[in-house]
Amino acid sequence: MVRCGMHYRRIRDLGTDHDLRQVDVAEFLRYHEGVYRRYNNGLREMPLDTVIKLAEWYDVSVDYILGVTDIKRKFVE
Repeated sequence: MVRCGMHYRRIRDLGTDHDLRQVDVAEFLRYHEGVYRRYNNGLREMPLDTVIKLAEWYDVSVDYILGVTDIKRKFVE
């Protein structure tokens, strides 16, 4: 599990940037909307596999979502 922290703001901002509602993201992740809402609001810890799925969907790095970097793009060798 990824501890609640600053990453929930980034996840919320990415959804807003892509004009997605919480229900849209919840459906993509196959979560009940209430579960995703708690992740999105930082009230529940998000599993790492969910962070990875979101990073792939939004085409950003996991490090960006977790607040390790402010660079959105993925690392490419």
